[in-house]
Amino acid sequence: MITEEDFSRLLRTAIAQNKITLPTLPEVALKIRDAVEQDSATAQQIADMVATDAALSARLLQVANSPLYRGRVPVEHIQMAVTRLGQKLVRSLVISLAMKQIFQATSDALDKRLRALWEDSVQVAAISRALAQTVGLNREQAMLAGLIHNIGSLPILTKAEEFPELMHAPERLDALVQHLSPAIGKLILETWGFSEALIKVAEHYDNRQYDGGATPDYVDVVQVARIQLMEDMEPEWMLAPAFGKLGLEPEVEVIEIEGVAEDVDEVRQLFL
Repeated sequence: MITEEDFSRLLRTAIAQNKITLPTLPEVALKIRDAVEQDSATAQQIADMVATDAALSARLLQVANSPLYRGRVPVEHIQMAVTRLGQKLVRSLVISLAMKQIFQATSDALDKRLRALWEDSVQVAAISRALAQTVGLNREQAMLAGLIHNIGSLPILTKAEEFPELMHAPERLDALVQHLSPAIGKLILETWGFSEALIKVAEHYDNRQYDGGATPDYVDVVQVARIQLMEDMEPEWMLAPAFGKLGLEPEVEVIEIEGVAEDVDEVRQLFL
């Protein structure tokens, strides 16, 4: 029976030797991100980039006309969406919408797990978005942080398929994901060229002692969002610094804060 140490070593070797392909974002999402970050494109050029992906274009129009973002006049084309929403918001939304493609299973054995993982990530993203506005963080970045926080699980689950004893032992597999996902997630986001603020989310989302400083960051938001979804909160989480920085007590049900339930439901509808 393979040990966690042996599995970790095999996984890291496979990644280093390109025997396991790390998840990749669609090229169009990366182009839009880079163009916006470099401030080198007009709204029309961003719209033209989005338009090269028909599915992404349709989803962005759907989002632009959703209750979360719509104005008085319906958004009828991509350039109108870019102008209405702004390039930075479109960048975050395009990357967020592209994430769903990454959680597609390559086999029936993985399908159930990846579906559950995506649904959990969407829930965390929805609550993170709602929490962000209460502490002055960007809501769309917080939503993206929720979607990517557990991205390290994907290559772990892919590699685990080679070991039937793991696939048939859910508790062992869950433990592997919990212990290895932060380091693998950090590697993936570094490969994607994500900001340090988001890399920290993948690296520390399960670190109960994490404290990034006096002001709240996206790790704090994601941690509190995840705790909201736990059926039984582990006692150690009661002492997590994230609660104090967000001005919340561990017992607080975020979903009961005015307006949060509606926002969470809208985000769930967008991604599920």
